[in-house]
Amino acid sequence: MKRSGSPADEGAERPAMIVGGVRYQVSAAEPRGGSGAERVVMSESRKSRLTIKENELFLCMDLVGDVPDGGAAGLGLYFRDTRYLNRLEMRLGGRPPVLLAWTAERGYAAGWEYTNLQLRGTDGERIPQASIHMRRTRFVAGRLYDRLRVRNYGHSTVQLPVELSFGADYADMFEVRGLRLRDRGTLLEPRLDGKRLTLAYMGRDGALRTTVVEFDREPESVSEGVARFTLRLAPRERAVLRYTVDVTAPDTSLDAQGEFNLKLGGVRRSRDRWSAECTEVFTDNEQFTAMLRRGQEDLAMLLSDTPWGRVPMSGAPWFVAPFGRDLELAGLQTLALDQRLAVGAVRALTRLQATDTDEERGAAPGKIMHELRRGELAALRRIPHWPSYLSIDSTPLYLLLICETVMWSGDLEFFELLREPILAALEWIDRHGDMDGDGFVEYPERVAGQIVHQGWRNARDAVVHADGSIAEGPIALAEVQAYVYHAKRRLARLFGQLGDVDRSEQLQNEAETLKRRFNDRFWMEDEQFVAMALDGHKRQVKTPSSTAGHCLNTRIIDDELVPVVVRRLLSSDMFSGWGVRTMSRNARAYNPVSFSNGSVWPADNSVIAYGLKKLGYAEEANRIITGIFESARHYSDMRLPELFCGFTRQSMARPVSFPMACTPSATAAGSVFLMLQGMLGLYPAAEDNILYVHSPALPKWLTDVSVTNLRIGRSSVNLRFRRKGNQTVLAVRDKQGPVRVVVVE
Repeated sequence: MKRSGSPADEGAERPAMIVGGVRYQVSAAEPRGGSGAERVVMSESRKSRLTIKENELFLCMDLVGDVPDGGAAGLGLYFRDTRYLNRLEMRLGGRPPVLLAWTAERGYAAGWEYTNLQLRGTDGERIPQASIHMRRTRFVAGRLYDRLRVRNYGHSTVQLPVELSFGADYADMFEVRGLRLRDRGTLLEPRLDGKRLTLAYMGRDGALRTTVVEFDREPESVSEGVARFTLRLAPRERAVLRYTVDVTAPDTSLDAQGEFNLKLGGVRRSRDRWSAECTEVFTDNEQFTAMLRRGQEDLAMLLSDTPWGRVPMSGAPWFVAPFGRDLELAGLQTLALDQRLAVGAVRALTRLQATDTDEERGAAPGKIMHELRRGELAALRRIPHWPSYLSIDSTPLYLLLICETVMWSGDLEFFELLREPILAALEWIDRHGDMDGDGFVEYPERVAGQIVHQGWRNARDAVVHADGSIAEGPIALAEVQAYVYHAKRRLARLFGQLGDVDRSEQLQNEAETLKRRFNDRFWMEDEQFVAMALDGHKRQVKTPSSTAGHCLNTRIIDDELVPVVVRRLLSSDMFSGWGVRTMSRNARAYNPVSFSNGSVWPADNSVIAYGLKKLGYAEEANRIITGIFESARHYSDMRLPELFCGFTRQSMARPVSFPMACTPSATAAGSVFLMLQGMLGLYPAAEDNILYVHSPALPKWLTDVSVTNLRIGRSSVNLRFRRKGNQTVLAVRDKQGPVRVVVVE
């Protein structure tokens, strides 16, 4: 790359493009295309990575803080499903720095300590190894901020060469994940204007996307995306090198520049304000408390402002986007922590509720969104996620989230304002969701000729018969019927409180009918377990799965069948020791290294554990919670991944990481709070100003839990739980407002 105003390269002049009054040269880089893998290569995904995120901007990097040329393993700087940097590297005299330590606890910032290998200065003099110390601080706040403090601990003055490398491919996230395109937009030639380096791309959607790097000093030279500086350092002298990276996308502009420390402090204060309004939990187990803090930090990290409201993205790096199911589950998991997550999810999903029919996107009036993307491919309608509605469970979970939110807030006006979207969702369940009129909600397993499963197990081989054959649709998943049952029961109660007695009785009757039909059709007498699904021929899909735990949680399973289901979930073929597997290891389709057929998901386990405790199986619930807690102890900062492999605990002293798991993950972060709620037995009835505490039961590794600023309706309470032997006792330390705490044994 040449400086502005310098002679052009030899040979034919490259074509130019004028955008917004700025003249860009078209890059000679070859467009990506051809065939390739459908997914990111697992060997690349296994590499350890750090992620920092604030709002919609996030950076995924290796432990050294680099994004190696090409952005392997999904590394890069992203904004709205587009990778704005696929190269971000630092070198000292052409050699990588030596990493001494790193931290990324707060989610929006990371820090590193480095020293140097032996190298030559720009003056040719030798710079001894370990004579230079570097402290790097990087954070995101509207843009990426990077500061490098360098000190010379040697005995001679040095001319330290520092190279910072930048590259941008503007790949859509689906390209990063493996989708290969035969046509792309135009990469424009980088521009250097003094301290500012601009990379740009004109997309096929007609949108200009830019990456602007601004240094605090003018580089000595820039070529091939490498900016070179020389730091002259006398013995003990310190120098500071700073730069920022800003991105622009459709309907955005460059963020206002801010002083480094002021911007960093502003993000910290914003996070602290959010945390101050959440429920506080302290325990006598430092690691469990750290797990709670990590979950809360991850949820704050994943929150993003969207045109539809402030909601958590699903998980980094692959799914930094709104997902209906994940918004709902994270909202349900965190009602005891912060009702704002649930309220934000309801409002966003209501605004995105389908009003027309589009078979390719799975849309029908009243249905709730599945996935929303805002990159180039979505703008071009090359993918269906603008948004897509290919989720069979998002709609009943939406109704359930509304009901549970009202149980905590007591806000019947909130419920009344949502009457029309609620009725539209119910209409979709009863009309469009029940494709053949058999009383069960189902989906076709193929969309546009492709296998597309619409449950939370949405891999191609996720719904399989006992002989390993793929189930043919339409498919009625067991957990979806359970969600519908639970939602209708909850809605019946709320409509009754609002005086709509006829609708209340109708919903209650529909729920009771569904429960009878469910137990008749889904119960496997030979397996003494719940079938995963019914296929298009109404045959049971008999592969044992964790689905049964979701059914327990909703109480759709007949009482006399519950004990045998509980025993099976905790048996060795289902429970790995770290958690309940998604599929029995005795199943023909079992694979511990898979998304859906034998892995362990913290979110899945949180629902199961909560349901077990609700049904009175405290010891069994605590076994699951203990397994998930002990798995977290093996991950950095006690951060639970989206999922991990289903290998038996006895075969490995630590959980085996799944290569492509998101970390952080909203539903994994939220899982610890739902497990804690179940452990403490917290069941609100805010419209009656009552908090029921039902048989609290702390596990053996926990003896003291203090809960402060727990909000129920217009009230808040401070509680303390202490385990004495096999009993857990409750003390109400303080309360504000009319709420009553009622202990139920």
